[in-house]
Amino acid sequence: MPEPDPADSPDQTPDENPGSTPENAASRTPDDAPDDAAGKPRDKAGDKAGEARRPGTVSTHTPEVAAQQARAAADPRRMPPWLPRAFVLAGTTVLAFIAGLWLLGRLRDLLLLLLTSLFLAFAIEPAVNWLAGHGWRRGPATGLMFLLLAAVAALFGGVLGSLLIAQTTHLINAVPGYADQVVGWINDAFGTDLSPGTLLQRLPSITEELSRHVSDLAGNVWGIGATAAGVLVKGLGMLLFTFYLSAQGPQFRRTVCSVLPPHRQRQVLRAWEIAVTKTGGYIYSRALLAACSAVAHYIALSLLDVPYGLTLALWVGVVSQFIPTVGTYLAGALPVVVALAQSPATALWVLLFIVAYQQFENYVLQPRITARTLDMHPAVAFGLVLAGAAVIGPVGALLALPAGASIQAFFSAYIRRYTVEDHPLTTVPARPERRRRRR
Repeated sequence: MPEPDPADSPDQTPDENPGSTPENAASRTPDDAPDDAAGKPRDKAGDKAGEARRPGTVSTHTPEVAAQQARAAADPRRMPPWLPRAFVLAGTTVLAFIAGLWLLGRLRDLLLLLLTSLFLAFAIEPAVNWLAGHGWRRGPATGLMFLLLAAVAALFGGVLGSLLIAQTTHLINAVPGYADQVVGWINDAFGTDLSPGTLLQRLPSITEELSRHVSDLAGNVWGIGATAAGVLVKGLGMLLFTFYLSAQGPQFRRTVCSVLPPHRQRQVLRAWEIAVTKTGGYIYSRALLAACSAVAHYIALSLLDVPYGLTLALWVGVVSQFIPTVGTYLAGALPVVVALAQSPATALWVLLFIVAYQQFENYVLQPRITARTLDMHPAVAFGLVLAGAAVIGPVGALLALPAGASIQAFFSAYIRRYTVEDHPLTTVPARPERRRRRR
């Protein structure tokens, strides 16, 4: 009986071949598996060549890559090729940072001068714009504002100078009488037997000490002159920068905006407008409060018959408004001291009036005048003054409030705010309504 042909057997699959055995099938690797139903083995070299020819693919089997991988595997302590470039980049960054700090330190005075000039230009910008809107050219309008500010500064300095000279002369003339009073008080309080003659015997040594200090001061006249010249040059430079920033403000803003895309231009102009509004409003509101304070204190000092009433009233008005935080105490101390030289009762009345007017200003005048110019919490204002004084010095203390108000207004315009959920920690007690008096 003839044997059946293996090709005609229905149990044989297309993947089987006559020489295949279960052991061979089990030991077959994926690379040895056929690619199609015809049983043709996969061509490894053809696959790699196809991958290399396929567009958009990068072959990882190049000889260079293989050599690098072999070297890295052979010597794991070998430096990676990217590490030297990283060291060079880090060193360059550190050197650039150090050079920037050095340059910033060298240009600190110039940058501070430009910052002060910018805020002074912001302060007079509303008045210059108003004059320009009424037919004035910006150059003459800025010059007129400079003349007005110089006149006010000269008036204030002249009045205070006259007061200082008069008080110094009065003090020198009254020194013998004060010496007799001090000696009498010491004798009564401590039971001593001093006399003005004993003090006069000590005057030669005191005079010699004063003469030595005056001689040292005269020997340093070159340093004092150089300091005065430096202050004068800085003042003239500040006036020059302020004049150009105000008179040619539109040209300067066009130059800045010409290098920015349109959406950045709108943001810069918005920030500039906020800074001008806040700084100018702050200066003018403080000037109005200073005028009200000067008038009120002049009337009170005249009624109390305190000498130099006009000078002291101008001092209180200007110092209390334009020197942040401590200006109120500095302004009120001088009238009290001058009144104390007249009589203690007069000094007490002056002190009571200063305190009462300060409360009236804080709760009545200032909220109505500065509501739209400087809406800032007193604690925030005090912190800004301390920060400005710590960073820049006295100039920073003066510029801290308008700068802080500008930044606060800018962030309020661009920061999104959400509704606060009700919680005991966020509940603000309502103010009791004031009962209106029935007429």
